[in-house]
Amino acid sequence: MNKQAIILLVIPHLGGGGAERVVALLAAGLNPNRFQVHLGLVTQTDAAGFALPPNVTVHGIGARRVRSGWWKLLRLVRNLKPDVILSGMTHLNLLLLLLRPLFPRKTRVLVRQNGCVLAGESLSAYRKLYSRADAIVCQSSAMASDLARLVSMKPKLRVLPNPVDLLAIRNLTRSAPPLWTGPGPHLLAVGRLAPEKGFDLLLQAFARVRNRFPSADLTIVGEGREKAALEMTAGLVGVRTAVRFTGHVDLPAAWFPGATAFVLSSRHEALPNALLEAAAAGLPLVATPASQGVVDLLRGQPGVWIAPAISVDAIAAALEAALDTVKLESRFAHDWVNAFSHDRAIAAYESFLDEWIAEPVL
Repeated sequence: MNKQAIILLVIPHLGGGGAERVVALLAAGLNPNRFQVHLGLVTQTDAAGFALPPNVTVHGIGARRVRSGWWKLLRLVRNLKPDVILSGMTHLNLLLLLLRPLFPRKTRVLVRQNGCVLAGESLSAYRKLYSRADAIVCQSSAMASDLARLVSMKPKLRVLPNPVDLLAIRNLTRSAPPLWTGPGPHLLAVGRLAPEKGFDLLLQAFARVRNRFPSADLTIVGEGREKAALEMTAGLVGVRTAVRFTGHVDLPAAWFPGATAFVLSSRHEALPNALLEAAAAGLPLVATPASQGVVDLLRGQPGVWIAPAISVDAIAAALEAALDTVKLESRFAHDWVNAFSHDRAIAAYESFLDEWIAEPVL
């Protein structure tokens, strides 16, 4: 029997957003007969409360912040001597690549770019540190093109699908009781409460939608530093009693049953798993053109309304167009989301890992 390759997956913590869920699905899905899977949690001490298979070894570093965990992270890598490290968050990618010269020589470092590289960001860190990566995983061809143009690293880029457990989401959607009350329509948004998610724009657009659909309500699933400001915005535009902020929810898909439409209001977004999960449940989708990857994926698809711009007016118009068309529980096949099925995505990642395990170290 061939020796198992040692794979170290690294994320800040479990229970976060889409990037963390992607890495957790990878940890649970990689073939245990071929890979010895280790999961490094930088800001957690353990994985208590999270269902991971027994073959996954968890290393809780327990740092207060990602950057303050550098020494324990380095010690973990040097002790474990993994064949491959795969990191799943941009700021963690940069830390690992900064430490790369201190890693065992045979260890390959692969990073997954989980967000768009913005024009206002310093590109020097990307250019200097990303050149140390053996490869960069992108979520869409558009993201790969943008990253290649900005940091001149096209040969190292690979587009791989985000794994989405379509079957689990569809089973949950069929079996879970609706969490909504009132006549609706019921609008759902999921994401970290941060400026890039555009929830301030959504609240203002929702206030306009309520002029035509006065019984409409909006639930925003997620937590973050903007909660107080968003609650204030909801009050200022007169919709506070029609908006629910749930805070962190382990399974956002629990809100899919009974939802009338899923809304992606982001100012910029790579390819959010929340959107893919909503598509798996068949929800009508209303989205901003948050990235070319999002537009390329959704353009021309039934049951999808793409706002013509990232603005209050455009989001309101797209929402009204959707609500003029769909019924309270209209559902669409969204067959395009099958490309992100758990099995297909895990197989793609396994083939990708195999390439780097087999690549000789020069």
